[in-house]
Amino acid sequence: MTHAKPQTAVAPSARTGDARHDAGAAETTIYFDGSCALCSWEIGQYEKAASGTDVAFVDVSDPDVALAGDVSREAAMKRFHVRTGDGTLRAGAAGFVAVWEALPSWRWAAHLARLPGVMPVLELAYRAFLPVRPLLSRLARLLGAKPMNSEAGHGGRAPHDG
Repeated sequence: MTHAKPQTAVAPSARTGDARHDAGAAETTIYFDGSCALCSWEIGQYEKAASGTDVAFVDVSDPDVALAGDVSREAAMKRFHVRTGDGTLRAGAAGFVAVWEALPSWRWAAHLARLPGVMPVLELAYRAFLPVRPLLSRLARLLGAKPMNSEAGHGGRAPHDG
């Protein structure tokens, strides 16, 4: 379980500088918006589940993080992205399914997502969620959720975080 800086993934304690391994070598790399309180809360749940797995977490809200050529910061801030072990970049609902596949305690959700007709519904639900994400992130803040990156150049608020 790791967070990434330019070429190095780091553990949650990496906010204090404890490097673990290169994000490029991880089996699964999760790109997330650490300036979003709701996103940070969810990623925190995945981090707990990722203990003992080869999953790297990359906070795309950190301007010092170098991203792969096919992942733009703008796109990754707007939509969830995950790189799988075979190098495939998945976004939206497919990205969440890739995370669930990588985390043993979430594989049941990946199996459900693979049932006929479920993926299109998940993608529609994700697209419906995106416009209300800023409101939900503000609500999460009110309920005590904290962004992982409160220094993301916008006062800890993503451009869409209100």
